[in-house]
Amino acid sequence: MTDMPLSTELVLLGWSVVLLLVHVALQGQLGTLDRGAGWNAGPRDGAPKPLGPYAGRAERASANFRETYPAFVALALGLAVTGRTGELGEWGALLWFAARIAYIPLYLLGVPVVRSLVWGLSLAGLLMMLLRFL
Repeated sequence: MTDMPLSTELVLLGWSVVLLLVHVALQGQLGTLDRGAGWNAGPRDGAPKPLGPYAGRAERASANFRETYPAFVALALGLAVTGRTGELGEWGALLWFAARIAYIPLYLLGVPVVRSLVWGLSLAGLLMMLLRFL
């Protein structure tokens, strides 16, 4: 078996798992700072203490990421399986990934408007991938 280079879409699929883990770790660490290690390590019964602004934003940013992540995974795999990687799909994957990275600090810092525009760019990246797939 020869080692074939991975397409950009598949490389970004691998790095997207790292990005998912960053979201999970960030959300967990900031939540633990607000609610305490005892709550985090315990059974988490009852109503949790409300999250502060940063932990709440990290939780919402993570949920937002997870809303579009399945579409990215499906499109990246679909492009690879059908041999349609490259061109518009590659640029779409790059756009989605870059926008999702930029989204994290924008959301954590509470930057209005720009954060929404960056989210729109990530959606445009998915649409580019979809157009290449179809």
